[in-house]
Amino acid sequence: MIASTQVAVIFNPKAGTAARPDAREISELFRSVGLEARITLVNMKAAQATALAVQQGTKLVVAAGGDGTISGVASALVDTDTRLGILPRGTFNHFAKDLRIPLDPEAAVRVIAGGKEARVDVGEVNGRVFINNSSVGLYPNIVLERTREQRMGRKKWAAFILATLRVLRRFPRLAIRLNAEGKEIVRSTGLVFIGNNEYEIEGLDIGGRRRLDTGQLFCYVSHATTRWQLLRLIVDALMGRLRQSHEVDVLHGQEAWIASRRRHLRVALDGEVTSLMPPLHYRIRPAALRVIVP
Repeated sequence: MIASTQVAVIFNPKAGTAARPDAREISELFRSVGLEARITLVNMKAAQATALAVQQGTKLVVAAGGDGTISGVASALVDTDTRLGILPRGTFNHFAKDLRIPLDPEAAVRVIAGGKEARVDVGEVNGRVFINNSSVGLYPNIVLERTREQRMGRKKWAAFILATLRVLRRFPRLAIRLNAEGKEIVRSTGLVFIGNNEYEIEGLDIGGRRRLDTGQLFCYVSHATTRWQLLRLIVDALMGRLRQSHEVDVLHGQEAWIASRRRHLRVALDGEVTSLMPPLHYRIRPAALRVIVP
């Protein structure tokens, strides 16, 4: 059980759908297990709100939102004694699923009340923390296009589909030099994906992780330079034959560098896009985050 009856809840009301619990319902859920929730409403400033809670001596901060919210909260908890609780409220909830945290709100709150702790790794690129993955190439462009479509009033999934089609029609490529653990790849590619620990890239479990504590970054570099090559790569992945096709380079290690002649690179970090100057220096931070798990 957790030592204190009070928890700080960093709540993003815009995450997920309207069917998810609101602030009042979240308070009631925590009250039902004997905890008092101090709720802070946030949108894009989860890290700042979390840092303030840590300064005030809070020992447990709950992220109530999607992967972006959880990532923001986690970035302020890295290498501190404050633990992270997760109340999944997003569309995909990748981090929660990989930690086997239940998506049902009542069950997730019971897990938090149980207080079982695990230490997991986080990734970092040029000083910015990520809990799931980072990428350059197609995906950051898709996210930016999706955001533009949503600002024009389109629903999230419709915006995502239209954005994907628009970016794939252009199919921007990036010339990169990637170094990891003494190995070097020089390639013109549409996608570079850096995972905090190993991702499943084939079969029904594609996109998931079995562990988050191996102390390794995994770098995946696509060979596809056209839409049709990318489609073939996706089919191979779903059919469980991607590794045999040799259409993806896979490197792993504790650090990786991505060099490019471009002055700035669009980089996705847990679904949020920023602009960074190359070279991109990725590193793993082993056991840097204390998380409440089932």
